[in-house]
Amino acid sequence: MVDLRAPDVMIDAGDVGVVGTDGDIRARIEAAMVALMASSNRPIVLGGDHSITYPLLRAVRRRYTRLAILHIDAHSDLYDTFERNRYSHACPFARIMEERLADRLVQVGIRTMNRHQREQAERFGVEVVTMREWNDSRVFSFAEPLYVSVDLDALDPAFAPGVAHREPGGFSSRQVIEILQRVRATVIGGDVVECNPNLDPAGITPVVAAKIVRELAARILEHD
Repeated sequence: MVDLRAPDVMIDAGDVGVVGTDGDIRARIEAAMVALMASSNRPIVLGGDHSITYPLLRAVRRRYTRLAILHIDAHSDLYDTFERNRYSHACPFARIMEERLADRLVQVGIRTMNRHQREQAERFGVEVVTMREWNDSRVFSFAEPLYVSVDLDALDPAFAPGVAHREPGGFSSRQVIEILQRVRATVIGGDVVECNPNLDPAGITPVVAAKIVRELAARILEHD
């Protein structure tokens, strides 16, 4: 068993600057992730909104010839474009699948899909598990190395109110933890995004985010 509090088990690699154009910022995120993974690190990246996942996956894919993504979210983020922006927080998984940055994408907790996003999911072969279809006994298995992307609005606002786009009817904290604990895969990294403490005066959401980070870290370190 690994003690996550032990020195050098987890290190803080610092922040990526967000000054400049959107294209500059995406390039900076991708370059930072490439540099981290070149040293055999398996990063957990903290957002930020979900737009960061696209440049992160561009970097991750350079290292892994096979790759799967488990995406936990209220939204599918599969818009081709959103508010005239192809790189919006509502579009990263469309860009990821267009560029074949993942061989398999499983989306869990979805509860806001419209016709366009359903068409996109079908186009890209995305496996979507909506909240209506959810069963707590569900276990996900992946033969490929697995990247996990957690948007905190996957949780019901009762458990994580500090997000920009609250969607009632989501997971409890315990359910998200169990998804991560039960998944059968070699987890190689991930991100936790959309935490906005300014929208949560009680400070609940950052605590939940920290717990999810610890669970991700524990799964990654299982394979040391």
